[in-house]
Amino acid sequence: MLFEVWAPEAERVTLHVEGSPYPMESDPGREGWWRADAPAGHGTRYGFAPVGGSSSGSSPGAGSSSGSPPGSSPGAGAVLPDPRSRCQPDGPDGLSAVVDHSRFRWEHPWYGRPLPGAVLYELHIGTYTPRGTFDAAAERLGHLAELGVTHVELMPVCPFPGRHGWGYEGVSLWAVHEPYGGPDGLKRFVDAAHAHGLGVVLDVVHNHFGPSGNHLPAFGPYLTETHRTPWGAAVNLDAPGSDEVRAFLLGSALGWLRDYRLDGLRLDAVHALHDTRARHFLAELSAAVDALAAETGRPLFLIGESDLNDPRTTAPRPMGGHGLHAQWNDDFHHALHTALTGESQGYYADFARDAPAALAKTLTRGFYHDGSYSSFRGRSHGRPLDPGTTPAHRLLAYAQTHDQIGNRALGDRLSDRLPPGLLACAAALVLTSPFTPMLFMGEEWGARTPWQFFTDHTDPALAEAVRSGRRREFAAHGWAETDVPDPQDRATRDRSCLDWDEPGREPHSRLLAWHRELVALRRARPELTDPDLGGVEVSYDAREHWLVVRRGRVRIAVNLSPEAEVKIPVGAGDASVLCAWEPCEPPAGDGLVRLPPQSAAVLDVTR
Repeated sequence: MLFEVWAPEAERVTLHVEGSPYPMESDPGREGWWRADAPAGHGTRYGFAPVGGSSSGSSPGAGSSSGSPPGSSPGAGAVLPDPRSRCQPDGPDGLSAVVDHSRFRWEHPWYGRPLPGAVLYELHIGTYTPRGTFDAAAERLGHLAELGVTHVELMPVCPFPGRHGWGYEGVSLWAVHEPYGGPDGLKRFVDAAHAHGLGVVLDVVHNHFGPSGNHLPAFGPYLTETHRTPWGAAVNLDAPGSDEVRAFLLGSALGWLRDYRLDGLRLDAVHALHDTRARHFLAELSAAVDALAAETGRPLFLIGESDLNDPRTTAPRPMGGHGLHAQWNDDFHHALHTALTGESQGYYADFARDAPAALAKTLTRGFYHDGSYSSFRGRSHGRPLDPGTTPAHRLLAYAQTHDQIGNRALGDRLSDRLPPGLLACAAALVLTSPFTPMLFMGEEWGARTPWQFFTDHTDPALAEAVRSGRRREFAAHGWAETDVPDPQDRATRDRSCLDWDEPGREPHSRLLAWHRELVALRRARPELTDPDLGGVEVSYDAREHWLVVRRGRVRIAVNLSPEAEVKIPVGAGDASVLCAWEPCEPPAGDGLVRLPPQSAAVLDVTR
C-alpha cells in the first residue's frame, strides 16, 4: 500500500506501520511530499516521524485554537498521526488506522435532497441521546421523519481529546470521533437517515484547529502568523505553503460528501477564513463541490456561518461572489429573540430599540444590518441583499441554535423563560418565514433540558484554563462564578442530554403537534417556500404587541401580548384558519382576526 505525507521542511520522514519502520522518499513530482510502500490493509495502525526543519518537533498545540496552554512537545522523530488520517482509534494523539471505504455496504440508495424547500434540524450526537453515539441517534430518526424535517445537520464529528465535547476543537479533519462510533458509525447513521428520507448535513471547522492534539505544525506551515484570529494564528490560506493547506481542506470537505454520502456541509465561522488571494478559498471550495455534484448527480450544498452580512458569501461566482448555497442569518434570530424576550444586552441592543420593526425588516430584506449603523459594533455594518439575485432560501432562519443557547452562562433554552404560547409564536414565524428554517434538537417539544458548554480535555492545565476562563468571562457580566457550570464536570454534559420522556407529557406533546402541523403546512402551501423577498409584507403594532406576515394568500398572525386579546387586520375577503395555537374564528367580514394573548394563527385569505 502506498503511504504519502506532506512535510516540506523535513530532512527525512519515516513511516511506521504496526511498529515497523519504513524510510520514506521524497516525491520528485510533488514538492514537499514523501512516499513509501508498506504492507497494510483496513485497520492497520501507522504513523509518520518527520525529522529536521523548523516544524519538526513543534508543540501539538502551537499556534492552535486559543491562548490556553499547549500540550507538551512530542519531540523530534516522534511517531505522529497522519494529517489526513481517516481514523484515530485512540484519539488525536494516537496512531492512525487505514480505512477502506469500499468495505462498507450501503443498504439504501440515495439521490439527494436539495436545499430549496428544506427544513433543517441541528443535532449534537453526544447529547441527542444519553448514550451519545451514532447508533443511538439513528434509533430516534423516526421521530424526525414524523416531524417532517428534511435534513439533519450534525454538529462536528471530527476527533477531539476525551469523550465529550461540542466538537469545535477537532484536529483530525478527515476522521470521525471514535466514541461516537467512528467512520462506520457515521455511515450507518447516514444510511439510516436516508432510509427515512432524511438528508444529512455536517458542520465542519476550517477556521482553526483544537488547542490539544494538533500535530499539524510538526509537518508543515498549516498555520500562519500573517493573520490572527480569536483562536490564535490563522489557518494558512494565503502565505507560502498555502496551496497544500487549501488542498488539505478541500480534500477533507469532498471526502465527507463522497465517502459518507452527505448532502451538504455547514462551514463554521467563515468570516475567520483570512484569505487575500485573488480567488478566495470559499469560491474554490464551492466550485469543487459543484463539480462533485455534477459528477455524482446529487444536489450538494454548502451553508456558511458568517457575521459579515455580506451578500458576496452566497452570490454566484460569475457575479464575483463566493458561491456558497446559503448562510446562517443571525439578524433574524436576534430580532426574533428580542421581540420574544425583551433582552437588550450585548448584540441584542441593536434590535431591542424597536424589536417589531427589526423583525419586520429582516423578514422583508433578509438582513437587519444592511449597511446601517450598529451600536454594538460602534460602526455601520453589512451590505443590502438584492432580492432579484438572492433567493430567500439562501438565508437560514432559527429561533435557537447550539451557539445561542450554549454560549449563555447557564445554557438555558427559550423554554426556560417563555410560556408555551410564545414558543408557539416563535415556531410560527420560523417555519413560515421566506428563509430556510432550522430547529435545534428538542426545540420542537419545548425541551426543558439545558444545553450547556462542556469539554473533556485530558490535559489538566488546559482543562483548568477552560474552566477558569469560562467563569471569568461570565463573572464580568454579573454572574457568580459558582453559578457557571464547570465544563469539565461530567454532570454538565449529562444535564445537556435530551429527555425523551418529555414529548409524551404536556405541554411538550402539544408543542410537538404544533411544530408538525406547521412543517406540514409549509410543505403543502407553495407561498411558504416562495423565495422572493419582494413578495413578503409585514405589518405590526408595537404598542399592542402583534405582527402579521403576508405571503400570497397566507397570513401569519402572532399576538405576543401577555394578557390582551387583539384584533389583527389580515385583509378583507373569504378567509379560513389553516392552523391556530389557540381556538380562533376567521374574520367576520371586517378583515380582523381576534387572537388570544400569546398565540399564533395561520390563515388563508382570498385577497
